Amino acid sequence: MRWIIDFTRDAEKFLDRNHMERERGLDLAGLAIKKFSGETANVNIKKLKGVWHGFYRIRRGDLRIIASFDFEHAHALIEQIDRRGNAYKE
Repeated sequence: MRWIIDFTRDAEKFLDRNHMERERGLDLAGLAIKKFSGETANVNIKKLKGVWHGFYRIRRGDLRIIASFDFEHAHALIEQIDRRGNAYKE
């Protein structure tokens, strides 16, 4: 199944400000999708609670990606990308 992965404006702004490629976020989201499908993937992922209920946190180093996954429609939305201290603020 082919997944569609979109970025919010905030996620795009973080990538632009920090001179990062979109592929970095796409790669981590792809690893999370592999892990959800039962494959072995080296990615740290956690389901979030509270204000971020329904979202997942993907961690790589000090980078945090907050994303939602719609498994029925094979769609992922990367809501937030930021450093570890700022990622959970709204």
